[in-house]
Amino acid sequence: MTAATGVAVAGATGRVGRLVADAVDAAPDLQLVARIAPSLRDAGAGRYGLLSDAIDEARPQVLVDFTRPDLIAAHAALAVEAGVPLVMGTTGLTPEERLDLDGAARERGVPLFFAPNFALTAVLMIRFAAEAAVLLPDCEVVEEHAATKLDRPSGTALHTADVVEAASGRRPPIHSLRLPGLVANQSVVFGAEGQTLTIRHDTTSREAFVPGVLLAIRRVRDLPAGLTVGLDALL
Repeated sequence: MTAATGVAVAGATGRVGRLVADAVDAAPDLQLVARIAPSLRDAGAGRYGLLSDAIDEARPQVLVDFTRPDLIAAHAALAVEAGVPLVMGTTGLTPEERLDLDGAARERGVPLFFAPNFALTAVLMIRFAAEAAVLLPDCEVVEEHAATKLDRPSGTALHTADVVEAASGRRPPIHSLRLPGLVANQSVVFGAEGQTLTIRHDTTSREAFVPGVLLAIRRVRDLPAGLTVGLDALL
């Protein structure tokens, strides 16, 4: 029988991180070895206030990060330095930081995975938008998130704009909404003479992200060293 993979979750008290930690804990092929959040310092076995302590003591085989944009670069650097494969759901890395992180991970032989969005319908939205952009280059992106989301535009919107630009040669404008009552929605609106096309993804619950995160946890160690971007790389 194959031993369960030891997983640490940074941001384990957050809206998504808590769901991910609980799902890992319930999965028979995974073992939750550490929940990490500032409020969990001195909270008992398997709970840590600092990522560095969790890596040193719990020795995870995979690290998952759902923290904050201002923490992700430092957390990723810690994972690379410790040789721990990392699944990132936290947005906020600049293009330059991604390049630096990719280079460091390649040098150390560590696989890293980042998904702008872990929901399957979001992956399909971006894929369909890329196909539409070939014939309909005029489009704009509208992303809607909860008022608590710290970064704007979202990582999903930026990734969508990258994909559409690669397909059409034009980078679409992005419009960001932050309002109470929203979870995570995005529309890509295309226009042509006498017609429009809207490709839309709606998230009604953060549980939508969990299956994609579990897939990444199970697959990240098989990825090449360096940074792999996008859930579609695993599908």
